[in-house]
Amino acid sequence: MGPLIQQALAGSTDIAGATARLRQARAQRDISASAGWPSVGSSASSQVSVAEGRSSARHAALGLDASWEPDLWGGTAAAAAASDFNLRASTATLAQTRLAIAAETALQLLQWRGTQARLQIARENLASQQRTLQIAQWRLEAGLVSNLDVEQARAAVAQTEAQIPALRQTAEQTLHTLAVLTGQPPGRLTIADGPVPSAPPGLSLALPAEVLRQRPDVQAAEARVRAAAQGVRQSQADRLPSLKLGGSIGLSALSLAALGSGAGVASLAASISLPVFDAGRGAALVEAQRGAFDEATAAYRAAVLAALQDVEDTLVALQATQDQIGSQQRALAAARAAAALSEQRYAGGLIDFTTVLQNQRTRLSADDALAVSRTSLNTLHVRLYKALGGGWLPEEPGAASNHVEPRP
Repeated sequence: MGPLIQQALAGSTDIAGATARLRQARAQRDISASAGWPSVGSSASSQVSVAEGRSSARHAALGLDASWEPDLWGGTAAAAAASDFNLRASTATLAQTRLAIAAETALQLLQWRGTQARLQIARENLASQQRTLQIAQWRLEAGLVSNLDVEQARAAVAQTEAQIPALRQTAEQTLHTLAVLTGQPPGRLTIADGPVPSAPPGLSLALPAEVLRQRPDVQAAEARVRAAAQGVRQSQADRLPSLKLGGSIGLSALSLAALGSGAGVASLAASISLPVFDAGRGAALVEAQRGAFDEATAAYRAAVLAALQDVEDTLVALQATQDQIGSQQRALAAARAAAALSEQRYAGGLIDFTTVLQNQRTRLSADDALAVSRTSLNTLHVRLYKALGGGWLPEEPGAASNHVEPRP
């Protein structure tokens, strides 16, 4: 399963898109961080004035210009912090996308393996029913039974044969889904036959609630709350007075060639601005940011509640499926014994064909149901992995805390 998941992580278009959005967020963070630093630029100019066709004046200049706006109220720092939290949210979103692709690939592979197992069960039961049909035909030729037995056996064979194309279709479509997940056209992916993967034994169903904090979607929602809080702070600072400092230093001469010995010039300027009347624009911006903060807070709470429900639902389903499999295993053992015994007794002429037919159907149904439940159990373990935000490493025996370290 590992190599296929690696192919999906490398070829997924969803991951490529999330990676591009992460690069944008990183660049935006750098832009916001640069706002707190002075800006320096250079300039050069040459001027010639002409009057009545004759050059009357020449002037050349070369200099450096600098400007800086001190962060008096923390607005620039808040903008930089908001961009940093947005970057964290994008990072968590990328992690969530990778987790979703890995989990979906595992789920689809388990479904494909499970369908292959159901195909094998159907083929084995078909072979058994074909043997029973042959016995019925021999008994008909010997005059021991009527043609009814043969037709009932033939109908059972045809019903089982009809299940095989549908299972093959499901297997092929699942393989197409896996191909797209790995970034390949449908029909290009091939997977070697193998057993259905199973979850490791002894997986504990009692996991600490703190492990939910490693879920990328919860981390992203928390980062967006923090970014929104910084947005409120920035909008409030924008309503306060701002100070801007600027200056330049350079050389001035009558020609470009003379700049090396030209006169030095310097200037320094300071300006302060204070919003006086903006028709309520500043207050509205603050209110809008507060609304964005409240929305992000509600989204964070919703993400936490959804995560808790996701884990609890999966744990309940795991326990129920494990109990169900135990009952199905006992039912299948009894169904197989009954089917084998009825086939032997029918061959000896001790029972009628209706009993054989009923027992064969019961065996096929029990065998198929157990295969479905085993696949479901394995997929539930993958869903639990996804619900917890990835793998987990339980604490060592004798450890003092209940802390759980996320596995990369």
